[in-house]
Amino acid sequence: MLAATVRVTRDLDAAEEAVQDAYVQALKTWERDGVPQRPGAWLTTVARRTALNSMRRGRTLEAKLPLLVEPEPAAAEPGEIPDDRLRLILTCCHPALAGEAQVALTLRLVCGVPTPDIARAFLVSEPTMAARITRAKKKITAARIPYAVPSADELPGRVDAMLTVIHLLYATGHTAHTGGDLVVDELTDRALDLARMVRLLLPSDREAAGLLALLLVHQARRATRTDARGRLLRLEEQDRSAWDPELIAEADRLVVAALGSGPPGRFSLQAAIAALHAQAPSYDATDWPQIRTLYDALLRVWPSPVVALNRAVAVAMVDGPEAALAEVERLEADGRLAGYRYLPATKADLLRRLGRHEEAAGAYREALALSGNTTEQEFLAERIRGSEPGRPSPTWPGEPGRGGGPTA
Repeated sequence: MLAATVRVTRDLDAAEEAVQDAYVQALKTWERDGVPQRPGAWLTTVARRTALNSMRRGRTLEAKLPLLVEPEPAAAEPGEIPDDRLRLILTCCHPALAGEAQVALTLRLVCGVPTPDIARAFLVSEPTMAARITRAKKKITAARIPYAVPSADELPGRVDAMLTVIHLLYATGHTAHTGGDLVVDELTDRALDLARMVRLLLPSDREAAGLLALLLVHQARRATRTDARGRLLRLEEQDRSAWDPELIAEADRLVVAALGSGPPGRFSLQAAIAALHAQAPSYDATDWPQIRTLYDALLRVWPSPVVALNRAVAVAMVDGPEAALAEVERLEADGRLAGYRYLPATKADLLRRLGRHEEAAGAYREALALSGNTTEQEFLAERIRGSEPGRPSPTWPGEPGRGGGPTA
């Protein structure tokens, strides 16, 4: 709806207001007349009409008519995809904006991710993130950034931000920050759809192929992440026979092609890590040394503390929990992951494996205080109750959409 309305207004704030007005009208009209057969189309039509009426009040209709004329998609343009969502993503990912502002603005406007969830993804406060988004929107208006897919020579400057947006969108749906459901299918499906679209737009881009492969592997396993009662299942508990072999095979082909065509980037390496997990016959038979090697390469191209935390899980499987705990404690002292719930959760797992049960319980409680997802909270509460000698060591479910974590 927002993307379709921006075609008329060429102004993000005005389009947002028109969309909100359409929802208000729906609340009144649908209660009286019933929900229309195509509610999405109804809302979009009302939003565009509201935007036009607002424009007429501000200026004459004649002055605005050129903005309403959309050229027909040119069939002669190879690789062009006339999709409103992609147009808006590329508008928000304009190089005139700071990198983080590009990603945050797109997640908020195009993907509908709430500002608090975006703030958690960037490990900043909600007011800080809200201010970044507001500044980015104002800059788009002030700089008169066009609402259009960039030309072929402009596109490379926006690809990384565009892929990052899709990556974070999938991660947000893969493990919801709040609520009772572990997965938000609407977000993961939308992200996968956009990843396929970008792959069509950029068939020779290695990172576009790597991102699609990464999401395909996670999509292949998503039905097994919880049991029939909604309890979160660790990777070693999941039924590998229920994973989708066609999606995993498609991902593998993409990974092989991406790694064989040049130096790997961060999405290709994450996809390679995820593919190794998906192809392993069992959790114990996973090639952990190779996964650690891939994490080493990933850290070189993407020196993120989240990647370093995920690497610590592989270190624990290869060198033991004590070596991994030392790395986690260095990350803890660094401070960049303060407030990131997977840091204390990973630390708790390692402490428990070392027999330091009271410390493990304390770390689990810290992770529990940082989690807003009911399924995760139940998992952590179970870990706290089980933090006593003689119990089998659990594995934290992880957050693979952000750094290729192996245990989701």
